[in-house]
Amino acid sequence: MTVYDLSNFSDTPFGRYSDDSKHNGTAFREILIDKLKQARQDKTKLIVDFDSIKIGIGSSFLEEAFGGLVRKGYFTKEELTGELGVLDIKSDQDFYKKEIFAYINEAKLEG
Repeated sequence: MTVYDLSNFSDTPFGRYSDDSKHNGTAFREILIDKLKQARQDKTKLIVDFDSIKIGIGSSFLEEAFGGLVRKGYFTKEELTGELGVLDIKSDQDFYKKEIFAYINEAKLEG
């Protein structure tokens, strides 16, 4: 298992696109893609740790970063979630994991 501390990306992740913020969901998704591909190759999990972020993280950031993994065709829902999935979320706030996994499960492949 590999742990990625979200604060390594930003202490203030915000927004969906670069017009919203430098530290937006689209930019974070690009980091996730590489780390999740490595986890899949290594047959392990990537755990994204939210505990060091002291501000609330908006739904637009979370949906774009995590739901976008499925919408854009980088991963299937099954590859990310469940017993064999390569993604897990660590947070003192239970709703982050629930919300992120809901965005992944609700995502529809674009195109």
